[in-house]
Amino acid sequence: MKTISVEKECENYRTYRAERVKSLFNAEYGHKFSISVDTDIDEFDWQIGVVVGASGTGKTSIGCTFFDGKIYDLKNGWASDKPIIDAIAPDGDFNSVTSALSAVGLGSVPSWLRPFPVLSNGEQFRAGLARLLLSDEKTVVLDEFTSVIDRQVARIASGAFQKAWRRKDGRQAVILTPHYDILPWLEPDWIIDTNAKNYKRGCLQRPKFELEIRQTNGSYWKYFKPHYYLDLPMPIAAHYFVGLVDGEPVAHVAIAPFFQSGYYRATRLVVMPEWQGAGVGTRFLNAVCQWHLEGNGRCGRKLPVLFHTSHPQLAAALRRSPLWVQKSAVLYQKAGTKFNNGGKGHSWYGGHFRAVQGFAYMGAHDA
Repeated sequence: MKTISVEKECENYRTYRAERVKSLFNAEYGHKFSISVDTDIDEFDWQIGVVVGASGTGKTSIGCTFFDGKIYDLKNGWASDKPIIDAIAPDGDFNSVTSALSAVGLGSVPSWLRPFPVLSNGEQFRAGLARLLLSDEKTVVLDEFTSVIDRQVARIASGAFQKAWRRKDGRQAVILTPHYDILPWLEPDWIIDTNAKNYKRGCLQRPKFELEIRQTNGSYWKYFKPHYYLDLPMPIAAHYFVGLVDGEPVAHVAIAPFFQSGYYRATRLVVMPEWQGAGVGTRFLNAVCQWHLEGNGRCGRKLPVLFHTSHPQLAAALRRSPLWVQKSAVLYQKAGTKFNNGGKGHSWYGGHFRAVQGFAYMGAHDA
């Protein structure tokens, strides 16, 4: 059994106003603070613990009893003249950096090209988590966790972080927060509640959400376009699909006929930034593609769906999925010319000088 105790005391001021406050509010011991909690933290292996409670209840003081009292600062030490893609692990592997950014839900490619100071609070928070994941830190205390960001971003980012943090054994993080709403998303191994002054093993499970998918006429695209990293014309004869959670649009994709090649073609897959890291994107894309594979799309044809992406983490996720088969990996010139093995190619829809990987949704099938 490990007892965590904090005792603090300042001067007992005797000024007129201080004495009047003591008299009015029976605050004779306002100059003293103490909290003591019995735990079994040292009796089992854990990776994430949480100290939760209102401001002034001792969270930071308890946090300072861990790991020599060092508080990790997610915002400290960022370069103002480099995009975050260069500032995170500058000597590390490119794919590791993009993987870490995606792992914490910062999958919006344009954000990778901006320096840390110009990012939003939510983007800065996630960038800080990505840098932490790639650091050599094995034990950290994170104070005011999610305090300055939107609550939806906070919940999704918390879930994304805890999954990524647990992928490596031997790491421990103590998270200090005044917000109870993120606890189920963090799925902590233990919780100290400084409001209730108690300790318990973590037994929370991440909340489940219902993803509703609707076919639309493309009018929702204007909400998603600012988060799309390509500038392409609207696809011809496309059907549009939007994913909603509690009536809020969270994901978008367009499906166009590509019958001359025996496929449908998916494009404009976008997940709203506040939902990145929740697993919405692939779940949404798979459902729409399955719907078409079952013959519900244009002309009622039961055809697989082709999807091309330059996003390294999305490509990796599709490669791992038994529902998808990789079809291509090519380089496109700005003018739309396809190059393969250095030879001259032919005109191709899309263009842009970027590495593109192509996949086909085949649904469940025998290996």
